[in-house]
Amino acid sequence: MRSIFRAAAETSVAPTRMVWLPGAFDTPEDFVKAGFDASVRSRRVPLDLVFVDAELEHLQDRSVHDRLRRDILAPARELGCRSIWLAGISLGGFIALDYAAGHPQDWDGLCLLAPYLGNRMLIAEIAGAGGLSNYQPGPLADCDEERRIWRFIASRPAEASRRADAKRMYLGYGREDRFAQAHALMAEALGPDAAHVVSGGHDWPTWIALWEYFLDSTFP
Repeated sequence: MRSIFRAAAETSVAPTRMVWLPGAFDTPEDFVKAGFDASVRSRRVPLDLVFVDAELEHLQDRSVHDRLRRDILAPARELGCRSIWLAGISLGGFIALDYAAGHPQDWDGLCLLAPYLGNRMLIAEIAGAGGLSNYQPGPLADCDEERRIWRFIASRPAEASRRADAKRMYLGYGREDRFAQAHALMAEALGPDAAHVVSGGHDWPTWIALWEYFLDSTFP
């Protein structure tokens, strides 16, 4: 799995590593162009970054999870990373959520910027039920990743996320994002401490602002 690695320090492995999955048609290079690693360096945050290329063929043949574990996550643990965050933008956020739901032992936190959360019919079902707390998806088919990630979100009640030992989850999105209705439903389920909203749409300037807020609030 092709990736770009950006270390916090040249001579050591940072205790925390964040693995970023891009949106559809984006590449690892786009994170670098947007200054995601520069934002870390300017703050002197002890955080190594890996920008991953989730290539289309890996999504189509459903091998992205195996490749992510084999090529990115397992080597990070072997190097001594104590905390691994999965992160993603748009479709990358969906992949991160889907992986997190099926492999709870492989991650310690989730950072999701404007994640894709399912088709409009599914989002309308959840909204029509009065929110995720009232939504009953029923039995799920193996290929129903969209409902599976919502069941995973629902399994993380807001009060549990405040425990000191809980796996952390951060959601950031723009008010004018085309997926904002779905994001608001997720934010309601997670609780206010886990979500941050800024003015903006489904674009890099908004994601950069959200990323910088995450860094400042998580690594003050």
